[in-house]
Amino acid sequence: MSKKFGATSTADEVLAGVNLTGKRFLITGASSGIGLETARSLVSRGATVVGTVRDLTKAETATASVRDAAKQGGGRLTLIELELASLQSVRACADKLLADGQPFDAIIANAGVMAPPFGRTADGFELQFGINYLGHFALITRAEPLLAQNGRLVVLSSQAHRIADIDLDDLNFEQQAYDPFVAYGRSKTAVTLFATEFDKRHRTRGIRAASVMPGNSFTDLPRHFSQEDLQKLFETVGEARAEAGLAPAALKEVSQAAATSVWVAVVADKDDIGGHYLEDCAVVPIDDTDNPFADGVRSYALDANKAGQLWAKSEELISAASEGLELAINSAEL
Repeated sequence: MSKKFGATSTADEVLAGVNLTGKRFLITGASSGIGLETARSLVSRGATVVGTVRDLTKAETATASVRDAAKQGGGRLTLIELELASLQSVRACADKLLADGQPFDAIIANAGVMAPPFGRTADGFELQFGINYLGHFALITRAEPLLAQNGRLVVLSSQAHRIADIDLDDLNFEQQAYDPFVAYGRSKTAVTLFATEFDKRHRTRGIRAASVMPGNSFTDLPRHFSQEDLQKLFETVGEARAEAGLAPAALKEVSQAAATSVWVAVVADKDDIGGHYLEDCAVVPIDDTDNPFADGVRSYALDANKAGQLWAKSEELISAASEGLELAINSAEL
């Protein structure tokens, strides 16, 4: 890591002078926010980006800026349909990628939902757990053979992981009252644990995985908040950080929020970032203070034993859901 980047660095600054011609990237949620900017920065350096989107028709318009950047930089953008709240859609997307057979130098698991009202996915999982974590787990583990040797997996976590550890006995809020922020925090702890275990399982192939806190920025992620609720959230964060003697949390431009993702995917030494949690283009130290809005990563989000348990549990959940789907299809055909 010869060049130093930080909190105010942009994705373009991180990739300045980098030629990505011939490199391929898979980005989930590529039609808005950080995913859109991540895709734009990569194709403008000559990369091919396959972006997953929920609605192909709407995404064609939403990704116009990425296509313009691709024309100017020699890159390419292609879109593929993916609904992370449906394991059937996840399998279809992964199988289409596998049938195409072209490898990826990095996969960036960017898509997500934040603190919605209680809901369940098509397969019955709590919405945030299902979309932020389990859908990505199913997609990436199925498409994993496409990751090139020495490739990278980048999963977007959040400072919100500090709010709550996962509950392996009640991943879907079936035994306790639903709290949208607790559910969000658990889902982001889960994706961090996923990166930890994925890195452990695949590092012998030279593949490294890391989780990224992009930083707070104005995107459509908090679309379930009213303006008043969003303001209250900012005030709560500010008060909690002030009580801990920390500086106010700075809001980033989207171009800055995408910087750590591309830094991990392209620029950083993969052996320095593998298995770690990163923010502001740097490895973040462990900080187990109770303050949910403090800096640093909670140790439970990097716990190797818990990461392995979650992986095994996730495989069981996906297998059970697949069996249920097959039974439903067979019953409908009778």
